[in-house]
Amino acid sequence: MRTTRTTAGAVAALTAGVLAVGGVSAAAAPAPTGGHGRPDGVQLEHLDRGLVAASTSEGVFLSWRLLGDEVTGHTDTGMAGPGFVVFRDGKRIATVTDSTNYVDTATAGGGATARYAVAPVTEGKHGTELVGRPSAPVTAWSDDHLDVPLNKPADDVTPLGEPVTYSANDASVADLDGDGALEIVVKWYPSRAKDVSQKGYTGNTYLDAYELDGTQLWRIDMGVNVRSGAHYTQFPVQDFDGDGTAEVMVKTAPGTKVTTYRDGRPANERYVPISKADRKAGVTNQDDYRWSAADYADHLVELFQGWTEEPEVESGQWPATIEAALGIEPRYDYPLSEDDARELVDLYVDEWAPARSDRNDLRTFDGFVLTGPEYLTVFDGRSGKPLDTVDYEPGRTDDGLRWGDYEWTRIEPGNRVDRFLSGVAYLDGEHPSAIFARGYYTRAAIAAYDWDGRHLSTRWTADSGFKPMNNPFLDSANKGVRPDPENELTQLWGQGFHSLSAADVDGDGRQEIVYGAATLDDDGTLLYSSSDTLPEGSSNPGAEANLGHGDAMHVTDIDPARPGLEIWTCHEGGAGVPYGSVLREAATGEALFGAFSGKDTGRCLVGDVDPTPGIEVWASMPDGTDASGLLSATGEQLRATTPGTNQTVRWAADGTTQIVTGSREETPRIVDGDGTVRRTLEGTRTNNDTKGNPSLVADVLGDWREEVLVRTTDSSALRIYTSTEVSDIKMYTLLHDPQYRAEVARQQTTYNQPSYPGFYLASDTDWSQVPVPSLK
Repeated sequence: MRTTRTTAGAVAALTAGVLAVGGVSAAAAPAPTGGHGRPDGVQLEHLDRGLVAASTSEGVFLSWRLLGDEVTGHTDTGMAGPGFVVFRDGKRIATVTDSTNYVDTATAGGGATARYAVAPVTEGKHGTELVGRPSAPVTAWSDDHLDVPLNKPADDVTPLGEPVTYSANDASVADLDGDGALEIVVKWYPSRAKDVSQKGYTGNTYLDAYELDGTQLWRIDMGVNVRSGAHYTQFPVQDFDGDGTAEVMVKTAPGTKVTTYRDGRPANERYVPISKADRKAGVTNQDDYRWSAADYADHLVELFQGWTEEPEVESGQWPATIEAALGIEPRYDYPLSEDDARELVDLYVDEWAPARSDRNDLRTFDGFVLTGPEYLTVFDGRSGKPLDTVDYEPGRTDDGLRWGDYEWTRIEPGNRVDRFLSGVAYLDGEHPSAIFARGYYTRAAIAAYDWDGRHLSTRWTADSGFKPMNNPFLDSANKGVRPDPENELTQLWGQGFHSLSAADVDGDGRQEIVYGAATLDDDGTLLYSSSDTLPEGSSNPGAEANLGHGDAMHVTDIDPARPGLEIWTCHEGGAGVPYGSVLREAATGEALFGAFSGKDTGRCLVGDVDPTPGIEVWASMPDGTDASGLLSATGEQLRATTPGTNQTVRWAADGTTQIVTGSREETPRIVDGDGTVRRTLEGTRTNNDTKGNPSLVADVLGDWREEVLVRTTDSSALRIYTSTEVSDIKMYTLLHDPQYRAEVARQQTTYNQPSYPGFYLASDTDWSQVPVPSLK
């Protein structure tokens, strides 16, 4: 496998104080502090105890957090730290030293009406016992789940009169108000939400914030100028400035507004500010930039009339006429008159495009937002107030013409241009930066932003630029176009996925951005771009080819026998890419093992689902057929069949991995790798069509294990399920691992992927190898 690596020139530019990234200058990232180039500590939430009490058949199950800054070392069964005193109704009933679970049995006096608290206990001088501050008291849930009431948005209609209803969708968590407890941010999905490749009006997207008792803090209405679907609204939630309260960042537009709630009722509302330049240009919050089918036809007329003024036409890179670009006989004089342009548009829409594919129905192309301002806004987590707004970078440039949306057999304006990703990364090893990206099928542009409490600033941008095209209308005319060897970031072309990850792949204490089959260093330069030789049975055996785009990606320590992290990915390039699924070394991008499939390998997952040492990996086709079988961390096939590929959850007491199954109208279940059902989540549903994602899977409450957040069938509540199996593993909350925290903030993005820590975590973990957290 070949990789393109960061150049010495880029390193020299960094030391000089300015880094040239994809032709855009960005301020060099500040160096980390502390010994050996590592930071003194990482800025993570100062959480409360997260105590959960849940009624079970055995009594009241209690689960609480061991905090990262309480960890003092390792033991044979977990992490060393304080023991905990358990209180019932103010009376001490137990001391727990080897875990963060306890069952108060009914015979011992446990009950649903009792009030429970826990407090850390350590040994003082002369063997005295030092008991810390007790947690806030809690009473028991009636079962192993909690319903958080939701305020469903009102039904709506599209401009064509089509009905729109709402259901709760993806969610994220953070401490929005500084009380040490986590709040929930929920995205509301309209029933007409669309994939970017699908035409039609969608309805608005909403973001809500709730306390765990259902108290609503605010609602952001994204407005009509932000289309709804998995690829549009990405919303990382994190305390970016370190003031103890989290912020929300999201792409906005004119008409985006916030409603603040007090005592369950709307108190005030305000729009996201329109930039001074846009106000001067006449932009208002009442503008509606959604295209009707007639608007799109008018847009094509304008494009065709201005064809000779396109820079690529003037330079001779593109054909001089539309007819030449379409490969038809010349008919018109240029520049085109409006009548000639409209006649040519009719030919293009009604004859030429349908002849390319019967799916090209451009006469009914509507509902897209491909003009108008695009912003990035940071919102206050407590009130929802917009704190700062900047132009979203990079902008569209066009409706997808240069992004490749017109060159393929299927013509899909607005598709590749409007693919967005977001996440969080500790690029300096200490502070979280927001990551926003546009594009991954062709051009890829990634920007890192910092928030200091007053202003958004750009840390760096990494932009591949557009892939050169000899003709934006015909893929066949672009054969032979290759990346520019003078710009290493062109190696990002086509390597992105429907998600990204932040992980310290090179062990320098700072996180990199794993952008699918390529990885950016913490300073925004290219660390590597993975490629390999096409095998027999491929489209061009013996040729070198990038690994290319894929749908699912997983980054963690999969093989504990190897140093560092690994990346497991699946790829949809079929016969044109070296692998359908592959495990790579995260530090270099080199393939460790993989398999050529020749088909779109649409799903893959990892988890400790077999007693074999290491974490297992597997992949499947979009139709659910196996692509790899279940493989060990070293590539040995353990069995021909595979578990599901929707989502994983750390649910069991022994550290093994479970899987969440169920999509669309199926009732989700938590199952072992062999299919054994551990919990059926009655009365709930997953999200995102066949993806079958819970709203969130994360270590939200209680011990180190993960909760499953799913919507009730009517979306009247978001239900939080927690495991009530007593575990003898003493482990700190996963939210105090920097990679896991960044992964939770990223999980809401596009095709939701599980969250992973930056170390090996499974049923056979060597606890002496688990890092002791260093928190600011």
